[in-house]
Amino acid sequence: MIVVTGATGTVGREVVGGLLERGTSVRALVRDPATALLPSEVELVTGDLTDPQGMTHHLNGAEAVFLVWPFLTSDGASEAVKVISRQVPRVVYLSAEAAARRPESFWAQVEGAVRTLAVEWTFLRPT
Repeated sequence: MIVVTGATGTVGREVVGGLLERGTSVRALVRDPATALLPSEVELVTGDLTDPQGMTHHLNGAEAVFLVWPFLTSDGASEAVKVISRQVPRVVYLSAEAAARRPESFWAQVEGAVRTLAVEWTFLRPT
């Protein structure tokens, strides 16, 4: 089971599709399941990264979380990553190339939280 945040966005939809093609179970954390328009094989759960405690029960049984941080600051990222990392062994974070050269960027700050708190992690830095 992989939990996908940002599953209704441009990248998240592709991640969901790719996981389903590989036969992986997907749970999508969405704000409104009625408008998610994701394939029926996806388990839709209501949640929001701004309320990390509220997503705790949605992490049960997950092997990994695909994390899209949808905000332009890192405010709240440490708390969200802490909640995720208590239950899920791996975090895959969709970051940005700028994280490598701009340590003050929110991408780098979220990477720092993931690096510090997650047991296993992968950073994707598309350019």
